[in-house]
Amino acid sequence: MKLLILDRDGVINHDSDAYIKTLDEWIPLPGAVDAIARLSKAGWTVAVATNQSGLARGYYDLAALEAMHTRLRQLVAEQGGELGLIVHCPHGPDDGCACRKPKPGMLLQIAAHYRVSLSGVWFVGDSSGDLEAARAVDCQPILVKTGKGERTLAKPLPAGTLVFDDLAAVAAQLLH
Repeated sequence: MKLLILDRDGVINHDSDAYIKTLDEWIPLPGAVDAIARLSKAGWTVAVATNQSGLARGYYDLAALEAMHTRLRQLVAEQGGELGLIVHCPHGPDDGCACRKPKPGMLLQIAAHYRVSLSGVWFVGDSSGDLEAARAVDCQPILVKTGKGERTLAKPLPAGTLVFDDLAAVAAQLLH
């Protein structure tokens, strides 16, 4: 199985320091939906692991989150692709859970769902927490410059981190 795991906010859609709270605020980044669809059509399984502390903070509810993910699936399907498992962490930063990145709980959940090893699987994110979660389970950390990526690039990166402009550039590399 060819598995690719993506962070959501800042990788697939625009991010906001004020959180993405409604379907109207959920706006795909240029080329991201097309990238997922092209990867899917080429035999890749694309999964998503996303911290959603806005749930714990009461900024939006599970129905709003599900509406965003339904829209993402629809957009990918309209381009002939399919999006795999989407897992989210509903906890706040101080809840002490095992799923919130930089902890690797969501990545382990994806591995268990697909019954695969995560060794060498590309995990694409825009934050240090994403890269640390990838490293914790032997995924290949990939940083995109979208979202918080430029800010993250200014900090030391985990050894072996690959850097791309955006998700479309990641897809182009994997499909080349």
